[in-house]
Amino acid sequence: MREGLSAANAEYAGPDGGDVPDPMSEPLRVLVADDSPGFREGIAALLASVDGLEQVGEAVDGDEAVARALELHPDVVLMDLHMPGRNGIEATAEIVAAAPHVAVLVLTMHEDDDSVFSAVRAGARGYLVKGARQAELLRAVRTVADGGAVFGPAIARRMIGFFEAAATATSTPFPNLTAREREILDLVARASSNQQIAAQLGLSIKTVRNHVSSLFTKIQVVDRAQAIVKAREAGIGRRS
Repeated sequence: MREGLSAANAEYAGPDGGDVPDPMSEPLRVLVADDSPGFREGIAALLASVDGLEQVGEAVDGDEAVARALELHPDVVLMDLHMPGRNGIEATAEIVAAAPHVAVLVLTMHEDDDSVFSAVRAGARGYLVKGARQAELLRAVRTVADGGAVFGPAIARRMIGFFEAAATATSTPFPNLTAREREILDLVARASSNQQIAAQLGLSIKTVRNHVSSLFTKIQVVDRAQAIVKAREAGIGRRS
């Protein structure tokens, strides 16, 4: 957790403000939750250097982050994940449940899949790794405060890949079948007998029967007629 904090402090200590805020609007109120004094100081310096953002408090652990968020009702909480006591994911979930108008933006050293998806499930609206550019961080604060979602480029690519894989799995009928069972179900759905399937696939009749019994159990049918109907409804066994 301590590794790289000096560099992170320097990264966020400059005046680069990114987008120019509306001078007539109220400043966005930000709570910083991080167990590193140096990092909190760097964030405070960055927020103080630009118009339209105001740090209203800080927290050094998850318990304090929850208490301060519910006391101050900031627009955005910058949340580290690994802190003493309650971790940032648990703190995020509690804040979002109790005060859904408060946007949580995770800012952490960790970018593994478990951390990213746990934070998203907990209700975080954004996820950046420490070391992101100042302008990127400031834009992210304003975006999540406005109801948007923000993820760093590498994290966004991984999330897209995850959801694409999930969509592919969901769109595949009977994903619990093995490749051989799927092949046999296709032939069953084409009204092939066990003998015909065995001859076509080069298997014994007994092996085919075992596969058929197994796939019937997996797709929850009791006989061949039900299997044919269910398979064809799912697009399996249709002749091209």
